[in-house]
Amino acid sequence: MIKKILICLIVLLFSANTNAQDSLSVKKDKTEKIKEGWTFGAVPVIAFDSDLGFKYGGLVNFYNYGKPTSYPEYLQSIYVELSRTTKGSGINQITFDSEHMFPNKPIRITSDFSYLTEQALDFYGFNGYQSTYNSIFEDDSKSNTLYKSRMYYRMERKLIRFTADFSGNLFSENLKWVAGFAHFNHMMNSVDIDALNDGEDKSDWLPAIDTVPGLYDEYVKWGLISAKEADGGKINYIKLGVVYDSRDNEANTMKGIWSEVIIATAPALLDNNENSYTKLTLTHRQYLTLVRNKLSFAYRLGYQGTIAGETPFYMQPYINISFSPSIVAEGLGGAKTVRGVLRDRIVGDAVIFGNLEFRWKFYKTVIKNQNLYVALSTFSDFGQVVKDIKIDKSNIPAEIDLDNYFDEEKDKLHLSYGLGLHFALNENFIVAIDYGFASDKRDGSSGLYIGMNFLF
Repeated sequence: MIKKILICLIVLLFSANTNAQDSLSVKKDKTEKIKEGWTFGAVPVIAFDSDLGFKYGGLVNFYNYGKPTSYPEYLQSIYVELSRTTKGSGINQITFDSEHMFPNKPIRITSDFSYLTEQALDFYGFNGYQSTYNSIFEDDSKSNTLYKSRMYYRMERKLIRFTADFSGNLFSENLKWVAGFAHFNHMMNSVDIDALNDGEDKSDWLPAIDTVPGLYDEYVKWGLISAKEADGGKINYIKLGVVYDSRDNEANTMKGIWSEVIIATAPALLDNNENSYTKLTLTHRQYLTLVRNKLSFAYRLGYQGTIAGETPFYMQPYINISFSPSIVAEGLGGAKTVRGVLRDRIVGDAVIFGNLEFRWKFYKTVIKNQNLYVALSTFSDFGQVVKDIKIDKSNIPAEIDLDNYFDEEKDKLHLSYGLGLHFALNENFIVAIDYGFASDKRDGSSGLYIGMNFLF
């Protein structure tokens, strides 16, 4: 099945349409054509994520390279996606990105409007290994007497999001200021078991929530998730920061540094009376060329923590970033942070994380007038909680075996490793395939992710 999906992705990538004019007089080398004007990659979405299931739908990414050309850098990018997954996730998103909207003023604008749905969002508790993960609770084999529900470590989330970020030069082209505004409207709930059981054979039905509550429901009942946060809420926050960016190209960087300091604050004056907080995020990324145009080493190191107020539980997993090519930067754990580890496994009031990755562009060609390269990567990812979310266990009934839910030991590094394969069309439209393995069974076993773009 996976082999068929990969073949389909490659065929679709090769057949992506374009209305751009090719420059016949200017070429970077014998195997690459320079693009001019508007071009686009439009493909049906056929992807897979071990956390989300099979993904289907459609996306289109428009790029304007201008005249005269700015290739491989683009002047404007418009990304539109409508997709669903077999595990109940939905993406409805439009994103705009440009650094050339104001004449003679290099101010970058990145904005998106999204409606994102999660029928079965992962929830494993707080503070990493301090929350015990029992895979046996999800195992519905008939011989397993400890089975609870396949949806035990799940909850429902519907999210309406609008972001508008701006950045411009600060003293030099490499040093930039960042400012932005975001609105998040979370609607949290128990998993809709009736909807999942609808149309299924009765022998495969999931137990009802009132009979077998999930971990999220138990956290709400025990007061570990406060009543005011349990059903979600609205967050309006301002983002301010400074970025140093010397990358040679964003989509397929071979050399340079991308480091940033970001402060995201949701003050009471922006109607965050019940959820006022401030987070600090520090991220350093560096790209080193080992073999020119062929082999590079890239790494990312990060820290994020609450420095004022109390962050609501539904905002804790998000990683703040000046610019992200992905749908949502969320974790730690999963496709965009620690690959191979269960999604959102590492949630705390402050976390550290990192990624080490070798990238080898081993094949370049031109097919149907489109520039294509294929890259192989090998990686190791990690994350850890360094400041705990406060948990008051006094309301947990005495008959509950706490060993099934909590470990008093401080969190440790969650490690993973794996391989990746990338197909890049015209330097910017990139299909990514990553397979990661968790080093500790408390983080799950492995994860396969087929999506867009390099991780960072």
